[in-house]
Amino acid sequence: MIMKKLIAMSLFTATVMCSQAQVYVQGGLNLSNITNTKSGQTEKNNILPSFNAGIMARFGISEMFDLESGMLLSGKGSKAETYFTNSRDDNYVKTKFNPMYVEIPLNAVVKIPLGAKSKSNIFVNAGPYVAIGVGGKSKVDTRIISVNSSSSKNIKFNNDDPFTSEQDNAAYDKLKRFDYGFNLGGGIDFGKFMLKANYGIGLAKINSTQSNNTADDKNKFRTFSISAGIPLGR
Repeated sequence: MIMKKLIAMSLFTATVMCSQAQVYVQGGLNLSNITNTKSGQTEKNNILPSFNAGIMARFGISEMFDLESGMLLSGKGSKAETYFTNSRDDNYVKTKFNPMYVEIPLNAVVKIPLGAKSKSNIFVNAGPYVAIGVGGKSKVDTRIISVNSSSSKNIKFNNDDPFTSEQDNAAYDKLKRFDYGFNLGGGIDFGKFMLKANYGIGLAKINSTQSNNTADDKNKFRTFSISAGIPLGR
């Protein structure tokens, strides 16, 4: 049932994109993190580099305003490094937590032309997103008294139906399959390509046993992205 709804959503998104004026491929760098305080703050040294890639479309509403949607493969997560002595070459534990999501954003875009006859513009965008977890890995590297060890395992997601209130198949070692949040961004469209910056604010607690998303802002994704887009058929 869940997969049927997701396939229908994907087909609808693809149909809309193919029927509009500006379709572009996008790829870039994600700097992801996870909040660890009640107020939604993160630790700067926990930023995990990852990537985003996919296809997006702008619907061609007007020269000043547009809507944008598409489908992106987006890496999220965080990392942590713990050192037990002053040495950075020994006696440490390093962890990386890198889940991958298929994300569908829907942004309102406001464009400011750079000239009367120019195709270039500066733009700002904002809007919601929904995402489904599709994979990823967690990795732990340790070095204690010059002895190395390493382990890696696939990230597990619970098989939750997002249209019900309860968490199905929840467990402490699993993530929620579905994430949602809000995007804020902007950039420059040069006509033949565009540069974008975006900040994704996750609103769902990522652990599958956490059902109250409004209790505080711990354990939510925060993702800063820098991307390039290349229009197709322009």
